[in-house]
Amino acid sequence: MYLNPQWRILTVGDGDLSFSNAIYTHLSPKALVASTYDDQATIEQKYQHNALGNLKAHNVEVLNGFDVTNPACWQTLSENQHSFDVVIFQFPLIPAFVGREAFENNTRQTSMNVLNRALLHQFIKYANEYALDKNGPMLCYITSKDVKPYREWNIEGSLNNGLNADYLGQIPFDISHFEGYKIRNVDRDKHVKDTSGITYVFSPKSIDTHTSELSSRLTKPAYLTSNHCPLCRVGPYMASEDETKHLNAKKHQQMLHLESDWQQWLNEFYS
Repeated sequence: MYLNPQWRILTVGDGDLSFSNAIYTHLSPKALVASTYDDQATIEQKYQHNALGNLKAHNVEVLNGFDVTNPACWQTLSENQHSFDVVIFQFPLIPAFVGREAFENNTRQTSMNVLNRALLHQFIKYANEYALDKNGPMLCYITSKDVKPYREWNIEGSLNNGLNADYLGQIPFDISHFEGYKIRNVDRDKHVKDTSGITYVFSPKSIDTHTSELSSRLTKPAYLTSNHCPLCRVGPYMASEDETKHLNAKKHQQMLHLESDWQQWLNEFYS
């Protein structure tokens, strides 16, 4: 992940605030605002070691109860004249539903795959509408694991359909650059393994408008080029028979089903 110390940074969904604290401690950015989905009492109860007190002691603004899917939360940023150059969402995942009934009620009409895509889609949408300075680079960073089920969200493919923000490329995420950062389980005080983290970069602006430091670090994977299947991340095909065999395979059909479900959510969201 590349961060310019001159950027104004907003972090969202930073469970125990250790990521925001690492940014403050090691980068000393021009401006930093941190936010969490949980309220203050929940953070202090859930995470024995959290950075809330340290950030506040150093006058870093922390917004608790910030729901990235709620436009009203984002609108408060505009009302308080907050403008940012980059908004960062680290290892996003919707909270687990408590009990079988809650799970079934929330997944009756859609899947967990779609719910997580919807979370990230709305993050990009509202960040661009309410948080990012139109005169800045207007960057959205999403860091996610490069394993199932996260890679099945097609972040670099159809996540931004319908948005005025393009996928510009990605950067490997090296947690060693953020000393003290613990990737937390979304629902309890336990940190999880940093498995092949990748930071995906989105912006409505051309890559030419960004700093050379960022541009030189961005790459796009080979599976997004021709003669590959971007959904399944396979290729290149050695022959047309290989492509036909893959397109008819169970794995590819499952991915097509997920894409169909995602498109249905988009149609309903924008209808």
